[in-house]
Amino acid sequence: MLLITLLAVPVGAASAAAAFVLLRLIGLITNLVFYQRVATGLVAPGAVHHPGWLVVVAPVGGGLIVGLMARYGSEKIRGHGMPEAIEAILVGGSRVAPRVAVLKPVSAAVSIGTGGPFGAEGPIIMTGGAVGSILAQGLKLSADERKTLLVAGAAGGMAATFNAPLASVLLAVELLLFEWRPRSLIPVGTAVSVSVICRGFLLGTGAIFPVAHVVRPGAGAQLLSLIPGLTGGLLAVGATGLVYLAEDAFSRLRFHWMWWPAIGGLIIGIGGLIEPRALGVGYDVIDRLLTGQAGLSLVLGILFVKTLIWSLSLGSGTSGGVLAPVFMIGGALGALEGTVLPQVFPGFWAMAGLAAVVGGVMRSPLTGVVFTLELTRAWPDLPALLIASVSAYALSALLLKRSVLTEKIARRGLHLTREYTTDPLEALFAHEVMTRNPGEQTADLTLPHEPTAIRDGVVLRDGFGPQGSNSHHTPNVHGRPALTGRAVVYTDHTLREVANILAHHNVTKALVVHRTAPHRLAGLITLDQLLHARRRDLHEEMHRERLLPARRAVKSKRPPSGPPLSGPPSAAVPVGADSGSD
Repeated sequence: MLLITLLAVPVGAASAAAAFVLLRLIGLITNLVFYQRVATGLVAPGAVHHPGWLVVVAPVGGGLIVGLMARYGSEKIRGHGMPEAIEAILVGGSRVAPRVAVLKPVSAAVSIGTGGPFGAEGPIIMTGGAVGSILAQGLKLSADERKTLLVAGAAGGMAATFNAPLASVLLAVELLLFEWRPRSLIPVGTAVSVSVICRGFLLGTGAIFPVAHVVRPGAGAQLLSLIPGLTGGLLAVGATGLVYLAEDAFSRLRFHWMWWPAIGGLIIGIGGLIEPRALGVGYDVIDRLLTGQAGLSLVLGILFVKTLIWSLSLGSGTSGGVLAPVFMIGGALGALEGTVLPQVFPGFWAMAGLAAVVGGVMRSPLTGVVFTLELTRAWPDLPALLIASVSAYALSALLLKRSVLTEKIARRGLHLTREYTTDPLEALFAHEVMTRNPGEQTADLTLPHEPTAIRDGVVLRDGFGPQGSNSHHTPNVHGRPALTGRAVVYTDHTLREVANILAHHNVTKALVVHRTAPHRLAGLITLDQLLHARRRDLHEEMHRERLLPARRAVKSKRPPSGPPLSGPPSAAVPVGADSGSD
């Protein structure tokens, strides 16, 4: 953990620099294309009136350039960055090619700078992740350690882009790490902290969309936050469906995918003719929505035009992020509902809509809440935002099988779960399920005479196993040969540790000894007995019973029914075997 944390320091600094370069590159291309000037400040393509032909041609040309870069550079630059980072973690050993670190931000800057309605956060996640991965690939590290540095770079880039350190760490946990352990959380937190410090010198320390005159909403307003929450969940479902409807439509085209981003650019250009302020990254529009300065025409234009052109063009496989557009769409939804809901303070309902749509689209409710608070610094609104985000998340989970991120992973033939729970194998010890006095079952697994040591669950000796045994020689463990056919675990090992030992040594049973008396056999544990913890976990999840008896049962003094939840495996009752199962 300490080594990876130390390595996370330069990763955090590099990811902040990458975020700065990406934002400046987006500004440069936007200024060149729409204003014909050399400048690097972020400007909105639709801030002034442009000729109609430019509004259409610019995103088409940008899409064509992105398609060519993907075809002849790297196909990994296609998409919005997060699924690609997840795929690299799941099946790529957390390896990202160095050219992706260059091509991804450049392609994203071209796409956004020519009017694409995308955000910079997806590309910076991929770019920052590439920085961490490239450093890790140059060192002798494990795949898990490479994953931690990849995620550290991704989270650092996100934190530098939005000045939202806590939300970036939560995003890393909810979307990329797939675990909550000190070995990964501490390096990621370190990288994010360094990145935010560096951002202060590069881009400033203030909130991105500060909201003034914040007041704590009353109980009524907090309860009414269910309205933007539920409607935000429905909007999340609809937008996700549109993205993959468009992706399916593009996949049926009979020409090469290199040309698809140009078609997506044509969709963007037509939308820009209808509502020019829907073009580009849109930070100025988000600011107006969250501060209550957006008029009804802007709100309606963003809600409908931005949703359509973002969803349809993203399905073309162009390069660009999802978070900023989701901020804008959610803010517009809340602002529209705020015209009929009770006034709290300017921008309150837009904030609730933003948190809701982020929670529903990305299936990351905590990230949605904390992102909104860090972007606006409106901390008194936390309860209302929590209601909005969690209700949208609940509706999205009920109506949609997968999120906009995990659906793309599933379409590539991979399975991803984001439901984290305690491993039931951690709840039981070996002595609770082992067979005592195993007798002839251990005929081929007897402890060797005078073992040198027992370390990490395996008997260690100075030579090979005795002739005729089922042991086989494996690579050295702690400098001595390991006899995998004689795997040994201690009585106080958890079943998870037992499972790891069996898997590591490729055996299905192990001897159990006392830690204080390693020469004395205590029992035998087999693979089948590990299932006892799973059976108990299933029983606790699915078996319903009344623990406080009804009044009639109290009078008759009948004890509550139900099988015991502990004991030897023979006492476990199959799920659904009793009348109380649902």
